[in-house]
Amino acid sequence: MAHTRPALRLCAIACSLALLAPAHAATLTRDNAAAVGDNQNSQTAGPSGPVLLQDVQLVQKLQRFDRERIPERVVHARGAGAYGVFESSADISALTRAKVFAKGSKTPVFVRFSTVIHGLHSPETLRDPRGFATKFYTSEGNWDLVGNNLPVFFIRDAIKFPDMVHSLKPSPDTNLQDPNRFFDFFSYQPEATHMLTRLYSDYGIPKGYQYMDGNSVHAWKLVNAQGRYVYVKFHWASRQGQHNLTMQEAAAIQAHDFNHASRALMAAIQHKHYPQWDLYIQVMQPEDMARLDYNPLDATKIWSGVPEHRIGTMTLNRNPGNIFQETEQSAFAPSNLVPGIEPSEDRLLQGRIFAYADTQLHRVGTNGLQLPVNRPQAVVDNNNQDGAMNGGQRQGSVNYEPSRQGGLQQDASARYSQLPLSGSTQQAGISKTLNFRQAGEFYRSLNKQEQANLIANLAADLGQVRNEATRNTMLSYFYKADSGYGQAISKVLNANVADIARLAAQLHE
Repeated sequence: MAHTRPALRLCAIACSLALLAPAHAATLTRDNAAAVGDNQNSQTAGPSGPVLLQDVQLVQKLQRFDRERIPERVVHARGAGAYGVFESSADISALTRAKVFAKGSKTPVFVRFSTVIHGLHSPETLRDPRGFATKFYTSEGNWDLVGNNLPVFFIRDAIKFPDMVHSLKPSPDTNLQDPNRFFDFFSYQPEATHMLTRLYSDYGIPKGYQYMDGNSVHAWKLVNAQGRYVYVKFHWASRQGQHNLTMQEAAAIQAHDFNHASRALMAAIQHKHYPQWDLYIQVMQPEDMARLDYNPLDATKIWSGVPEHRIGTMTLNRNPGNIFQETEQSAFAPSNLVPGIEPSEDRLLQGRIFAYADTQLHRVGTNGLQLPVNRPQAVVDNNNQDGAMNGGQRQGSVNYEPSRQGGLQQDASARYSQLPLSGSTQQAGISKTLNFRQAGEFYRSLNKQEQANLIANLAADLGQVRNEATRNTMLSYFYKADSGYGQAISKVLNANVADIARLAAQLHE
């Protein structure tokens, strides 16, 4: 009996704690246990307006997501960087007052290339989007153009970004990446069909960082001296050409070198074979946006048929002296803007404007922009103060504004442009989804061998999916994009093509 009483007491305590523990919630909640009313769409100012900061679910998801890793980047952990110069070659002063684009001007830059999903020391041969982030040290302050090698993205609303990355990251119970998980997620995101088609083509594994293009993915606004704006997309075109690896070539390289892309970039610069990219823009007038049969502010879309204009060239000519101090501590954020460049109402971009800067505050620190690689070459003078590792030189008694005792003053010429708004706040998807057409157009742009590689690459992962409904849903998306595309991959996976065709017929663009 002497031995049973402690066990009984432990059982009583455990049972009491079990009664106190909350039951599993069937309803999705925020951290304060409040129910979430819409976890699919950010709140916007009307159907075409910007995302609202009052969307606490969006903000909390992004805040919590940004703090999931210490100190490695949650995404874009694996990367390589280099310094260089951007020279503007076109007069676009009618479009923007940004001095970085003054014809003939030369602006120092730092570029960080990266893979997106995999960790700090992962092989550079893995199938993954590649980040292409450029920090311009302009005379008006730093401008960060943060994009990818592929011109589109998986999702169109930032509220789904943590979910998407969670599905693509290793499973929390096995620490292994699992196609069953990410295709389960993407089967609910038909807009991902375009990005998946590009990613599983040979463009999903570039031969090296200097052999890939860069794209802003998002639309931005260029604003001129009169406050008028146009929408633009940016495109870095590699002068080295775009060269990719097949699945077999990537495996052969990975067998003896999983740092091939970083090694090649550093070697090229060391031997003075300086990589170059031409910068192009596509321009769209605000009044032309509504005439399209797709939403041009949707990050899953390219601007088909809109001509490109070359506006400058970037040359990378110096390797970092210390990878940690420069490449790893470099902090990029789409919120680093200069007068004449503003964010569009793209829902994914609106979330990134907050999330990237917030990530860097968490990852590098409150005063991370004082580090040499992040420090603007223009004068920084504001009332932000203190915080860990503050190496600034702020002096004086007036650390507020306005003041009659001196201090800093705002500059009215740097005010944002004005966006006409109408309607009410909402949480709803965009009206022009067009989820499949551009995926089909890209598939048909590939030659027969490239199409065959795409089918093989995609089947290698989709063939691992055990859930038949998930697998068939994904097949129906590819069939809807192009019937030949859908038939080809369905046959490889021994799916019933007639069943897939029936599912595809029920889908709407």
